[in-house]
Amino acid sequence: MVDFGGWDMPVNYGSQIEEHHAVRRDAGMFDVSHMCVVDLKGPQTGDFLRRLLANDVGRLTTPGKALYSCMLQDDGGVIDDLIVYYMNSTWYRAVVNAGTRDKDLAWMRRQAPAEGLEIIERTDLAMIAVQGPQAREKAVTVLPAEGRDAAMALDIFYGVPIQTENGELFVARTGYTGEDGWEIMVPAASAATLWNNLIKAGIASCGLGARDTLRLEAGMNLYGSDMDESKHPLESGLGWTVAWKPADRAFVGRPALEAIKAAGSPNKFVGLVLEERGVLRGHQKVVVEGLGEGEVTSGTFSPTLERSIGLARVPAGTGEKVQVDIRGKLLSARVVKPPFVRNGKSCITL
Repeated sequence: MVDFGGWDMPVNYGSQIEEHHAVRRDAGMFDVSHMCVVDLKGPQTGDFLRRLLANDVGRLTTPGKALYSCMLQDDGGVIDDLIVYYMNSTWYRAVVNAGTRDKDLAWMRRQAPAEGLEIIERTDLAMIAVQGPQAREKAVTVLPAEGRDAAMALDIFYGVPIQTENGELFVARTGYTGEDGWEIMVPAASAATLWNNLIKAGIASCGLGARDTLRLEAGMNLYGSDMDESKHPLESGLGWTVAWKPADRAFVGRPALEAIKAAGSPNKFVGLVLEERGVLRGHQKVVVEGLGEGEVTSGTFSPTLERSIGLARVPAGTGEKVQVDIRGKLLSARVVKPPFVRNGKSCITL
């Protein structure tokens, strides 16, 4: 058990490698109750979120539809990355990171209109992520019978509320592993029962170690490692989350991002595959011949690919080859476009 954003979290329950493979090959689950669920309610909510977030919640019109976005400072730095769900025209639900919970809520409240918006931290909810090719088929057996069809019918990045005798579940087809599955929000008092029922359904318990190797294989950013308040989305592989249209949507950070986009960002975000023996880790120096230096932001040994992989911020003109300083030795690495693995299969040429 380790401290993670103020929560005691398990690094692993047994073998971290076996937990990783369970998610890639079958089904595994993570207690992600440390994530902060925030309900935003009121007639001003939609307009507020269109100004607060770099992606455009105006695209959300169907109940349960989700959107991934960054929440930015005025200078374009990333305060946090989050998922927001459209519940109805006056109710949106956001899920933010544990370590940024306090500053996220403070920023939201500072930006909020004086009237027409209520920001509610849902400390009464826990969340369990069930991930893997067999995850939904196994997990559906523990859901109330009357909600199973709705859960199985969900498209990717949609959620649905399911009523139970112990309160409401919210089942969303989202995740942080590169595999199919659900993230299930559940009343905190019922979380342990749900967890034990999922174990009985044949789903493996997984910890932070496997969660990190899985998300890195999937090319998914980790806040505080791959981006933070000192970095903007365009140099963090998150340009696709910025909705530039309509041009008159004045979201926080837009002027700064437009200036960076016009001038051309000096850095870009890439994937690395180490071609020699060693392990890529965060903060290692990346040497780009003729252009300067960059930095590994996240690195690990990939259990699926059986080689070391990483994410890095490097000079914009970086080509196909770099060197990484590992314990004083410059080792060769190949530049690739993430993700490395999705749905159990390699996305890169090995």
